[in-house]
Amino acid sequence: MLHLTDIQLQDNKVFLSMLSHVLSVDGFYFSTTYDLTHTLQRLANTSPEFQEMSLLERADPRFVWNGHLLREFAAQPEIHRFATPVMHGFITMHSCSINGKCFDWLLVSRRSCFRAGVRYYVRGIDSEGHAANFVETEQIVHYKGSKASFVQTRGSIPFFWSQRPNLKYKPKPQISKSVNHMDGFQRHFDSQIISYGKQMIVNLVNQKGSEKPLEQTFAKMVTSMANGMVRYVAFDFHKECSRMRWDRLQILMDQLAEQQDEFSYFLVDSDGKIVTQQEGIFRSNCMDCLDRTNVIQSLLARRSLQAQLQRLGVLHVGQRIEEQADFEKIYKNAWADNANACAKQYAGTGALKTDYTRTGKRTQWGLIMDGWNSLIRYYKNNFSDGFRQDAIDLFLGNYSVDEIEPASPLHVKKDWKFLALPIIMVVAFSMCIICLLMAGDTWTETLAYVLFWGSASFGTFAIILYNGKDFVDAPKLVQKEKMD
Repeated sequence: MLHLTDIQLQDNKVFLSMLSHVLSVDGFYFSTTYDLTHTLQRLANTSPEFQEMSLLERADPRFVWNGHLLREFAAQPEIHRFATPVMHGFITMHSCSINGKCFDWLLVSRRSCFRAGVRYYVRGIDSEGHAANFVETEQIVHYKGSKASFVQTRGSIPFFWSQRPNLKYKPKPQISKSVNHMDGFQRHFDSQIISYGKQMIVNLVNQKGSEKPLEQTFAKMVTSMANGMVRYVAFDFHKECSRMRWDRLQILMDQLAEQQDEFSYFLVDSDGKIVTQQEGIFRSNCMDCLDRTNVIQSLLARRSLQAQLQRLGVLHVGQRIEEQADFEKIYKNAWADNANACAKQYAGTGALKTDYTRTGKRTQWGLIMDGWNSLIRYYKNNFSDGFRQDAIDLFLGNYSVDEIEPASPLHVKKDWKFLALPIIMVVAFSMCIICLLMAGDTWTETLAYVLFWGSASFGTFAIILYNGKDFVDAPKLVQKEKMD
């Protein structure tokens, strides 16, 4: 540390605080005996040689969040056994009982470290086809030695688009006009088909307003790709479920039922024999791939679990999971916890609509909590997400600190208006309030002062809003597709 300059020492403190911030976020998991990065089906279809590999060698690189930190270990096979991959996401395990039959139920969500980041600064895909906020979620059942699983994925709409924060509550999404979308789009689905088989896209974005062009472009690109392994369904979640009509989600479930039966699920018996394999996957998305997406995924997972438990003999013919009060409570709370974990890691707050996931109905208190979380998201997205994005990029190795450089990209000179305009607005607004409280000799004099200072504060606010991108906390370390 003695050889560093004063500026480098200051930067070093910031870098350490970034690493500390990443590690303070809940959701890091590791195991020294089990490969958390692979689904049951992937592990069951591997060779004996694969089973003999170290956890570092065999891990799915998409879900190894400490891959950059282990790069020197990876280069030396003789010390692989000392390296443990770390996964980021959510895991919950419950010992449950239905009809006196005990089984283990698990929910595992694996967040991809490719194109990782925060809500508004990382959207769409990169040139390699990696989607933002990509999460693989696996539901697992263990019963008398038999194992069953059902896998789903979520990920940002897979073409080049952005939604940079600009102080507005909901920035307008921008579809890039300068790139070939089909190249990245094709790469994305080619890799998805290799990993999961057939793809059923469930697009939950609004089909009007600012989200409409995204839905139209997505549908058009699926049609243009003309791949029989990829199908597409659009469901305007907010329109269909407006005015608390959450029963209308059954319309989508009925629409997907035949496809889900065709995809099936993975099942291996107590002797290790594979009984069925999952032939395809549901790839769900909304704008953030958080709130609406989690609701739909929980419904699809329940339908699969119903079939699995009946086949394993846990549920009797004609019995429904919804009728098993104790297990239903565990199930709903676990999926709501999964929603909160994914939302905190991407958007910085707990998920919205979790009252429906937990209780099966929308409540007034749930609406109030959604409003509160939305306000917190607004603040974080505009005034702290730049730091969060830089922290993730530093942790994952997207940015490497160079001691030779006298100063890091952290030192960005702010334009004069960054400080001047907010001060002018606060002073003008304060004077407006003072004029109201301390009336002049005549009401016309008071009105004139109030109008003057009110106009000054409103005009300054309008200028700040117009130049919103200059006032938000933007990432400084990595300037690439995230910043388009």
